[in-house]
Amino acid sequence: MNFNQDLLARMRMAGQSWRDVQAFAVPVTGSIHPDQLQKLTAVTELIQRTLNEHLPGLAKTGTHADAGRARADNVSREQALHDINPAPDKKHDGQARGHAQAQSQAQTRGQALHQADVIDVETAAETAAKTAAETVAETSEPRKADKNNAGRFISGSYANAHGKRAYKLYIPSSYTGDTGTTVQALPLIVMLHGCTQGPDDFATGTGMNLIAEQQQCIVVYPAQEQGANTSKCWNWFKAMDQKRDQGEPALIAGITRKIMADYHIDDSRVFIAGMSAGGAMAAIMADAYPELYAAVGIHSGLPFGAANDLPSALAAMRGASSQINTPATDKAAAIPIIVFHGDQDHTVNSKNGDRIMSRYLDQSQSKTLKAEKENGSGKHGRRYTRTRFAENAASHPSQPAHAEQWVIHGAGHAWSGGNSQGSYTDASGPDASREMLRFFLSQVSNTRAG
Repeated sequence: MNFNQDLLARMRMAGQSWRDVQAFAVPVTGSIHPDQLQKLTAVTELIQRTLNEHLPGLAKTGTHADAGRARADNVSREQALHDINPAPDKKHDGQARGHAQAQSQAQTRGQALHQADVIDVETAAETAAKTAAETVAETSEPRKADKNNAGRFISGSYANAHGKRAYKLYIPSSYTGDTGTTVQALPLIVMLHGCTQGPDDFATGTGMNLIAEQQQCIVVYPAQEQGANTSKCWNWFKAMDQKRDQGEPALIAGITRKIMADYHIDDSRVFIAGMSAGGAMAAIMADAYPELYAAVGIHSGLPFGAANDLPSALAAMRGASSQINTPATDKAAAIPIIVFHGDQDHTVNSKNGDRIMSRYLDQSQSKTLKAEKENGSGKHGRRYTRTRFAENAASHPSQPAHAEQWVIHGAGHAWSGGNSQGSYTDASGPDASREMLRFFLSQVSNTRAG
């Protein structure tokens, strides 16, 4: 099956790759199993729809009636695609399991087809799937946590003297901006992904877009380039990427300011959060730009200044102590902080969560913070201990805390309460995304009340 190479290149740019293309192998002669026919038809229709919608110069453009029927059939088509390529249960073994399953299905349905009697549609399936994944990214069945989203999830990029980074931006359906009579200013959350992750994966795993839709927030997900780090980690351990207006902090701050300039954002409700390497970078951003962010959330991360090169970074991740740098400004200590960490994290030792909190308390401008502990369990049974640090915490439990530390018992290196469709998530724990946003918004209320 020959495809125009320019067409293939542009289709590959449109979306994400599909696994297990062997499931599309069909016999040249003889009958096709009904299930195969249904799934092949779904893919064929998606190819045509993609050509009609995205490449009108290379295919016949459909009519408005055709487009209406295509939209009406989206649900059934997407279900067929889900049946072809079910999402893996776990990040590291899902691809191998899906590959074996696809081979088994091909052998069963085709009665051990001879290789010479099979049409190679690998390229066609891959390119169609990439475009389809982009087109239905927010509504397809595999992303169950986001299926009720009615907002927009769009791509963008930002560049300055320190480089260029792409990002994804979630805009809730409630956003109206400036209507002429009223100006709507929404909170902004900056979410920094971990190593090997990206904006789409991180958004799926944390479920933050769904919560942002409910709470009327805008969310931006900066994307690390593989050229900057082969594992797509934020370079929190490099000295040049730990300082204000330099390296990656300058890029992340630039993205933040760009969204604030392009959309109606409440300047007092701009927050930043991250996981693992993203959590360590969020800690740096809180120290470097205390006037920009109202609070910070760190999940499975490390404190600012924990390392200054790769060897010291690996040692810090194992739990070794290090000389912590002083904050970039005196105001840095005043930024409220919420920390999540699993006590069985073997990637980033949970001692780092303790050190983040110790550093905050040592440098806090308020010397009257009292700790109050409580034990509980997530909706699926994972137990946790939450420690709230607030003034008169015991006598005024409803008073917003200046800091919170959540220790998730038995959890590893995973986003607590996350969606299993994303990588590095633990659905059995308390909902870290929802708790972070609660904490963030309470800080603003507390400041305004004071």
